[in-house]
Amino acid sequence: MIQCQNCGKSNTPESHFCRYCGIQFGARPQPQQQQEPYNFTPPRPYSWKTDEFQTSNEARANRTADHVVAPLHQQGYAPMQVSYRGPQDMTGHYRCPNCGTNYLPVMDKRISTAGWITFSLLLVFTLVFFWIGLLMKEDVPVCPICKFRVG
Repeated sequence: MIQCQNCGKSNTPESHFCRYCGIQFGARPQPQQQQEPYNFTPPRPYSWKTDEFQTSNEARANRTADHVVAPLHQQGYAPMQVSYRGPQDMTGHYRCPNCGTNYLPVMDKRISTAGWITFSLLLVFTLVFFWIGLLMKEDVPVCPICKFRVG
């Protein structure tokens, strides 16, 4: 058995390196080097988004009391309609050619003519992909009362 000169543990006679400390036999032990301490401090959370305190730019300008913005209705803006309230009566401006009502047409998604042609051709030539034609849709104006295609 070979005694390691570095750690003092015994190793097999045919080994060239100590199996405990890894030093080569026949070479003198090297003094261990002092490593610098690892001082890593992680960045602030989301500092890449809000890095206003660590940049070289000037600070943001604070708004003062003399800079007051008037509400939108005082500036001349009118609020817009946000929600859909269904078909609306447009007396005198529009008339359905089928039922004669004054309600504006609504947009409906229907399978287009090209979709029906693609469906029929693929149905004849292949039974696997015939449904692709049914995915081809278009917006069609429809009367909300009689469901007649307008235009």
